[in-house]
Amino acid sequence: MPPTIRSTTLAVAAATALATALLTGAAPPADADATNTAGAAGPHCAGRARLHAPGAERQQADCLEELTTAGTVASGHTDPADWAGLTPKDLAVPTGVPGIQIDGYFPDTSTTNTNHGWNHDAQFVIRLPDHWNGGLVVAGSPGVREQYANDRAIGDWVLSRGYAFAATDKGNTGVAFHRDGQAPGDAVAEWNTRVTQLTRAARAVVAQRYHRPPSRTLATGMSNGGYLVRWQLENHPELFDGGVDWEGTLWRADGPNLLTFLPPALAAYPRYAAGGPEAEQAHSAMLAAGFPAGSEFLWPFHHSYYWDLTQRIYREELDPGFDGPAEAGTPFCAPGTPACDADYAYAQRPAQVHEAVAKIALTGRIGKPLITLHGTLDVLLPISQDSDVYAEMVRRAGRGGLLRYYRIEGGTHVDSLVDAFPDRLRPLTPCHRAAFTALEDWIGRGVRPPAGHTVPRDPTADPATLLTSCPLGG
Repeated sequence: MPPTIRSTTLAVAAATALATALLTGAAPPADADATNTAGAAGPHCAGRARLHAPGAERQQADCLEELTTAGTVASGHTDPADWAGLTPKDLAVPTGVPGIQIDGYFPDTSTTNTNHGWNHDAQFVIRLPDHWNGGLVVAGSPGVREQYANDRAIGDWVLSRGYAFAATDKGNTGVAFHRDGQAPGDAVAEWNTRVTQLTRAARAVVAQRYHRPPSRTLATGMSNGGYLVRWQLENHPELFDGGVDWEGTLWRADGPNLLTFLPPALAAYPRYAAGGPEAEQAHSAMLAAGFPAGSEFLWPFHHSYYWDLTQRIYREELDPGFDGPAEAGTPFCAPGTPACDADYAYAQRPAQVHEAVAKIALTGRIGKPLITLHGTLDVLLPISQDSDVYAEMVRRAGRGGLLRYYRIEGGTHVDSLVDAFPDRLRPLTPCHRAAFTALEDWIGRGVRPPAGHTVPRDPTADPATLLTSCPLGG
């Protein structure tokens, strides 16, 4: 959700040397081509000069011996800072994926993304493996990160399975993303437009490279990227065959949303942490706001790095009038301070604020199969205030048959925290991979995934097992 974290814990996780062994057990997708379909397009990197993303203002196509981060870190075709803190330090990195990488940008007026020295937003990356399985995966970045944010958690793995992979920076980046757009909500609304734009362009590029369109196009992403999956399947199901939503952000005009559960945390947590006579009441207030019992060990970190910044920058995007001429409020202000976000009461804000949220709100009316997974110990987007609610929205919209929802016991918002608490947390990355392969079977073979349920954390499983296995049950 929030921008790249600079905490000691996550910095250590990001700096750890990446493993080079391919994660075992990665079978090809159900309807993968039996032969190397890239061969129909010619040898390695043939035809690179004729590839062009429709609508792109600028692009650069490079022939690479390695499209995964095992090679792109050294070649400069990714940015490790973009995906720092999102994955466990021991996550294996696949190798042996040669192909073409296209970097570029679509026309845009904002300039927050400095990658490549372009100082231009609406940047994208498209990767085209030589050994193609016929599919395309499209992702939007989590938080307010840039287009390479999914490279380690998602891109490496799907590329190793033969998918073409495309990702976007969503049209604005960084903690001042709210400066983009003409009206409240415009910056977030642009995220959805950019994913749609990239999907259409990437499908065209895939057809140029392999001489036929993709046989399946899948959307996936985490946090804000998961929100984008939900929105696309609600609003542009014609572009996709299905999606995997990894703890997507929920926006609803009537709540719950970020602006309804973060202010109570900002107000209550300091009193809880201080101890004394108010601590028990503050603890009850945290639980009432949706933060799950048993997650208390995660609260200090989230108070320091997540809750305050996230509340202020998203509130500035959707309700800039709350703090008058100030921009994104006052960090860690005490309740009672004028225009303090700890006192923010979304339900009492003017109608135009709710209208701004309505501009980006979800409905639950998905039009293609969707698998949602969410950790029960997520304390940035508490599960009871997010995916539990969205699953019910889908059911009430009459689309329950298109949804499988898995609550992952012991999962939290970013997998790097598993390195700090291996005895209490489990990584969601292998659960995402299990969900992705279940989606492949669902749309490719007609094999319906298990009914939605809470996936237990095996208390006897060691960290290595939890990093490579997440059975969804039968």
